[in-house]
Order: sequence, then structure tokens, then C-alpha cells
Amino acid sequence: MEGIIVRYRYDGDDAPWRSTINRFIDAINADEAVKGRFRYSVTIAKDGVGRTHIGRWDSDETLKTVQSRDYFKQFSEAVQEFAGDTLEPGRMEVVASTD
Repeated sequence: MEGIIVRYRYDGDDAPWRSTINRFIDAINADEAVKGRFRYSVTIAKDGVGRTHIGRWDSDETLKTVQSRDYFKQFSEAVQEFAGDTLEPGRMEVVASTD
């Protein structure tokens, strides 16, 4: 399984940030083409500012499908706005995990 990890810092109003995250998660869960094949989680560091997103998918086809969706494009733009110049994306290979 491949994945992405995105780290950044955000200390603005939590309500719009959480709303953006929830809309994205809801859209993934409602998308029958990727449901169960694309997993996404978001964490907030104990300092309340550090944010980490972890996405995992089963194939390049699944990733391309998600990336083609309007909900992905809107989410990606919003995260870039929240993160500003602190955005640190990176690809990863998942070696082991629980479901």
C-alpha cells in the first residue's frame, strides 16, 4: 500500500479547519469508487498547532480516481491555505498497519 503524509502548522480558527476535514472524509466515504480502497486520517499534535494528514490507497488507479474528484481539488486548495508556507508533503510506502 502506498501513501502520503502531509505535515503543517495551523493556529487559526479550528471550526473552518474541522469542517473542511469532515467534508473531505464524508466525500471519501460516500464515493463508491474508492470506499474501502482509500483511507485518510488527520491528527492534531498536543500543542494544538501541528497537523498531520495520512492517506493510504491500494492502487494508482484509486489515487487517480480520488485526485480527479472535485472534492479532492477543493480539499487540497483549502489545506494549502491553512498550511501557508509550513506545508511539508511526502510520499510513503506502508510497510505494516492495522485496519
